[in-house]
Amino acid sequence: MTTEQARRPNVIVFFTDQQRAETTGLHGNPLGLTPNLDRMARAGTHLANAFTPQPVCGPARSCMQTGMYATSTGVWRNGIALPEGTRTLAHSFGQAGYATGYVGKWHLARGDHVGSVPSAERGGYGFWLAANTLEFTSDAYETTLYNSEEHAVELPGYRVDALTDAAIRYVDAHRREPFYLFVSYLEPHHQNHRDDYPAPEGYEELYAGAWTPPDLQALGGTAARHLPGYYGMVKRLDEALGRLLDALRSLSLLETTIVLFASDHGCHFKTRNAEYKRSPHDASIRVPVALRGPGFDGGGRLEELISIVDLPPTLLDAAGLSVPSTMQGRSALPLLRGYSEGWPGEVLVQVSEAEVGRVVRTCRWKYGVVAPGADGNVAPGADRYEERYLYDLLADPWELENLAGLESHREVTEVLRARLLRRMAEAGEALPQIVSAPSRGSGGQLRVSAEEARA
Repeated sequence: MTTEQARRPNVIVFFTDQQRAETTGLHGNPLGLTPNLDRMARAGTHLANAFTPQPVCGPARSCMQTGMYATSTGVWRNGIALPEGTRTLAHSFGQAGYATGYVGKWHLARGDHVGSVPSAERGGYGFWLAANTLEFTSDAYETTLYNSEEHAVELPGYRVDALTDAAIRYVDAHRREPFYLFVSYLEPHHQNHRDDYPAPEGYEELYAGAWTPPDLQALGGTAARHLPGYYGMVKRLDEALGRLLDALRSLSLLETTIVLFASDHGCHFKTRNAEYKRSPHDASIRVPVALRGPGFDGGGRLEELISIVDLPPTLLDAAGLSVPSTMQGRSALPLLRGYSEGWPGEVLVQVSEAEVGRVVRTCRWKYGVVAPGADGNVAPGADRYEERYLYDLLADPWELENLAGLESHREVTEVLRARLLRRMAEAGEALPQIVSAPSRGSGGQLRVSAEEARA
């Protein structure tokens, strides 16, 4: 190991699945589910306005591994393998002398690979203990992963704990060299084969009848049945984060290790469509993100809008490594130093499977379009979209009143349409035709100016 390599920080990504931002104390949850994450964010950096660029598992993970949009990675729906040769975080860290490891759910191999993943489809990771679709190879207390030889490995304990134990073993084994470890949990995703959110024994009961976010109060869905288990899973994830941080502390690695906490997408509990996340609403796209360690301690709360595609270049930048030109995201590290000039005022979201949609989200506004008649499982994009969504998040943060088509919001719609088209072009998409939503009068709304849409 060279002296330069020895000085580089270790990097751990703690990645959850289908976790709403509102499950955390950082985002106003009153139940005390995430004391470890909340404390980590207060001491480190909280990216308070973080969003997924694709609210479904495989595409979002392709964005996290590559720093590219899903239409650029080619993984625009589940079941598509990350193309062989695609440059990932593992390639960048590995070429810089890091040991690289992956533990947990992958979801970036071909759809017929449920459990084991061929070496060519592992994204360049060295150590491997994972399952392609962990929800189909395991249950809450029956965790089966697959090693580098594609052999099944059964791990004891609740699934969150089983993965955390494996992560801690990896850290201990590589403590004398720079390492990059990606730990990908299934929780708090539902258990597919029975449509349930299986919390650890005794945890679901703790949250029966507990606080419900206003969108779920208003719209219902499956929240009354599923929130207690979902909250119990979030609680155990936070305890796992605390265990991992304690392990780093005990090995004298805490001050030399960057830890990123993030999730792939949120969960709307069947309130926006017939499943859990494939929609443009904040319940689906807003995720909790925080970092600690070298470059991030004392960073405070950042209000700028961040996309998951920005996280890979941020990690590489913080480790002192070059950011590949293929990455479409940008490092957020300058924001910590007070340099926000040129930072985008909106994030782009691409929606697939449930619909072929595109969304732009600003601090105040949400504007979305949908391709009528397009099959989101067949087409990654379209050449014609219709306006479908417009929300004023200042007046309506839970997105309960769709303003699309209101004459009072015609000017703001035009500005947001231009912002969406610009971001689509930057993501490498061909510019489509966007058809205006049918006009439906003012709806009693005061006219909103174009200047308010540009803010």
